[in-house]
Formats: sequence, structure tokens, C-alpha cells
Amino acid sequence: MPLINWIIIIGGILLIVILSIGLVVSVSSERTMLDQRLGQYLGDDKGKRVEENYGRGDSPLTEWVTRRVERTSFGDNIARELARADVRLKVAEYFALIVISIIGTGAIAWLLGSQQPISFLMGAVAGFFFPRMYINRQKTRRLKRFNEQLPDMINLMVNGLRAGYSTMQAMEAVSKEMPAPICDEFRRVVQEMQLGIPMEVSLDNLLRRIPSQDLDFMVTAINVQREVGGNLSEILDTISFTIRERIRIKGDIQTLTAQVRTSGTVLSLIPVFLTLILWFINPGYLMSLQGGGVGCVIGVIVSVIFLIVLGYVIMMKIADIEV
Repeated sequence: MPLINWIIIIGGILLIVILSIGLVVSVSSERTMLDQRLGQYLGDDKGKRVEENYGRGDSPLTEWVTRRVERTSFGDNIARELARADVRLKVAEYFALIVISIIGTGAIAWLLGSQQPISFLMGAVAGFFFPRMYINRQKTRRLKRFNEQLPDMINLMVNGLRAGYSTMQAMEAVSKEMPAPICDEFRRVVQEMQLGIPMEVSLDNLLRRIPSQDLDFMVTAINVQREVGGNLSEILDTISFTIRERIRIKGDIQTLTAQVRTSGTVLSLIPVFLTLILWFINPGYLMSLQGGGVGCVIGVIVSVIFLIVLGYVIMMKIADIEV
């Protein structure tokens, strides 16, 4: 094997190792996200965001890129997604992770795909989406854990209110007694209020970090009670019962529709994986489509993608039952 191929193989392996180490560190690091994210939610009574303090151990390049990118709406959305997933990465570090993933995955695909430029392009496209898929997976898992813990958290608040605690003291008890991620989020809420941020703004910040409909019910009840009064413990007790029933019904629906969702996912992925396997095993078989011209190739690709997406959307729509 030529020396250049060995260099590319070793370089691709090193890039993948660096990518894996970065993901592991982002999950297992013991640094709290409060110091990293709290500053961006501190503001006036309207909850206006201010710039985060980036000077904590960051390189000048990372600080410069993060400042420039987060001023845009795209960078702001990326920062919000990282906060929701609780991934300890700056925006610039996330972009660097995407570049490493693109180069590493593209190099490996290029070597496995008979060193075809199309193989590198396919690997680069997959590498571009890998970090995004990881962030979405972490965000979904964290939101699911939060929603599962929410009824117990509300019951703990109700017991504290009935014992004579104020709303802030009840939230502080939640931040000390409940497991992650709900304790982390309410610890941020409590510390924001201790810094002088109004409770309404702190709860709105919590909703931005945790886009949960069930949490929205609770926040709305707390805000209404602070405006017009009423027995907050009874209101939260009713909300807790409602949330528990919704979780139970959602679980039953997911069980009943699991076959449809699994079938839709598997049937949609089979053509994709089959095409990839054929390409890496025998690229000449797929390249024979070029005999029909560029229009034939484009027509086949567009038709296949359209039919796969259409079938997947229809099956997911069947399994999507609103609760």
C-alpha cells in the first residue's frame, strides 16, 4: 500500500479518536453548566440576554469565533440547542467538532469506497450530520428525563408549600432533593432569583432551556397565582395528576404504535444502507446508471428520495397521536 494511503488512514483514525474523546468529555465533565450558561440569561425585567463571559480558559480564537457567531440568529440557535442538550461546548468548539467529523468520516469513506471522490462526498455529508444527530439525541433524552421527573418534583413543591415554605424555598428544596437534570435546572432558577432576577423572568429562562408543555402548565400556574392569588398547592396538585395521566397515556400509545414506528424507520433505512453497501462493495454496479445519462441518474435519485421520505412521513403520521 502506498505511503500516502497509510498517512490518510492514520490521519482519519486520529480524527475519529479526537472526535470520540471530545464527545466523552462533553458528557462526563464535572464542570457545571451554570457558570457556562447563566450569564446569557441574566438581564433586565424583560429577560433581555446579554453576552456571556467567555474569558474562562478559552483560547483567543475560540473566544473570537464564539462572540462573532453567537451575534447571529444561527449562532444563537446553536448556543440554545447546546444548552438544551447540556453539552459543554462553545459554539466555536461545536463547529470545530463538525469540521473534524467531516474530514475524518470523509477520509474513511474515501478509503473504503475505492478512493472515489463520491465516496469522500458521501462520508463528508454523513460526518456533517453526526454531531447534529448527537445533540438532538442528547436533547431528546434530557427532555424525556425531565418530563418523567416533573410530577415528583411538583409533589415535592406541593408538600413544601403545605409545610409553610415560600415558592422560592420550595424550588430550592427541589434543587437539593431531586436528581438530574431537574435539580440542575431549578438550581439555576434559584440562583438567578438570588442574583435579583424576577421569578417570572427566571421561569421564562427555564422554559427556553426546557421546551416542555407540561412545564409550561406549571410555570403558567405559578405566574397566575402570583398575580391574582389563590391556593398554589392545590393548583399544582391538580397539574401533577394531569401530567401523570398524560405520561401514562403517552406510554400506552407508544406501546401500541411501536410496531408502526419501527416498521417506518426500518423500511426507510433499508434502501439507504443497501445502496451504501453496494457502493462500497461494488461501485461499478451503481455506476452503470451513468449509461442512461445524467438525467436518468438525477431522476432515479430524486424519485427514490421522494418515495422514501413520503413513506416515512405517512407511517409516522399514522403513529402520531396527540395527547
